[in-house]
Amino acid sequence: MSVEPRVSIHPDSSVLMAAIAARLITKLVDVQDKYGEATVVLTGGTVGIGTLKAVADSPAAPAVNWSKVNFWWGDERFVASDDADRNTKQAYDALLSHIPVDPDRVHEPGSADQFGSAEEAAEDYARRLREAAAEEHAADMSDDRPEEPSALPRLDVVLLGVGPDAHIASLFPEQGGIREKTRTVVGVRNSPKPPPLRVSLTLPAINTAAEVWMVVAGEDKAGAVGLALAGANPVQVPAAGPRGTSRTLWLIDENAASRVPHQLVRKDAAGA
Repeated sequence: MSVEPRVSIHPDSSVLMAAIAARLITKLVDVQDKYGEATVVLTGGTVGIGTLKAVADSPAAPAVNWSKVNFWWGDERFVASDDADRNTKQAYDALLSHIPVDPDRVHEPGSADQFGSAEEAAEDYARRLREAAAEEHAADMSDDRPEEPSALPRLDVVLLGVGPDAHIASLFPEQGGIREKTRTVVGVRNSPKPPPLRVSLTLPAINTAAEVWMVVAGEDKAGAVGLALAGANPVQVPAAGPRGTSRTLWLIDENAASRVPHQLVRKDAAGA
C-alpha cells in the first residue's frame, strides 16, 4: 500500500546531496542486514549524479557491502554505450568505479550500439528485470513467498529526479510513457529533452518500490514540485505519480521548495 509523501527541505543543493548520500548509505546497510543484499534504482541529473559522488566521498561508504548491491536505472538515453550523456557512464565516473561492485549486479539499460531501437532495448531491460525477479523468487524460502514470481525484483530504493516540466525518469507530460499501465519498461521516442530516444521504467514499475525518493534542487523546479505535491494528474504532471509502498520522500533544497504546501514541509539537516 502506497503512502502519502513526506517533504524534507535542505538549505542548498550541496547539503541536500550530502544528506541524500547519508540516507542512502544507512538505508542500504539496513536492507542488507535484513535481506543480505539490497537493490537501488539510480537516476541521472545534477542531483542524482552529485549524490553518487557524495556517497563515494563519504567516510561511511565502506559500511555498505557494495558487492551485494544490485544497481538498476530508472531511465537511460538511447545513445552509444560510451556517450557522455549516458546516466550509466556518469554513475560509473561518480561512484561505481570507486567501490567494489559485482559487475553481474550492475544492470545497464541497452545502448544504441547494442540494439537497433529503443523499443528493443526496453524489451531486453524488461526481460532482465523478470529474470532477476525469478531468481529472487527461487531463492525465497520464507513462509510468505508468493506462488509466482513478479515481473520485477524487490526494489528497495528508487531515486528520481524531476525536470522543470515535471517529468520523471523519461516519462514526459502527456506522452505515451506516462500513460502506460501494463509494461514495466518502455522505449521513448520524441523526448522533449535531447536526446530524443530513451528507455524508461514506467510508473507502475516505479510504484512497486518499497521507497521512492524524489531528489530535486533549483528554483526552476519549484513549479513542478508544487504541482506534484498539490495532487496534480500524473499524465500532465508525471512527478505527481510516484508512490513507494512503504515510503515516499521528497528530498529537496529551499530553492525547489518555494511552492510546496506548508502542511507537507519538514525541514531536515540530514538522515532522519
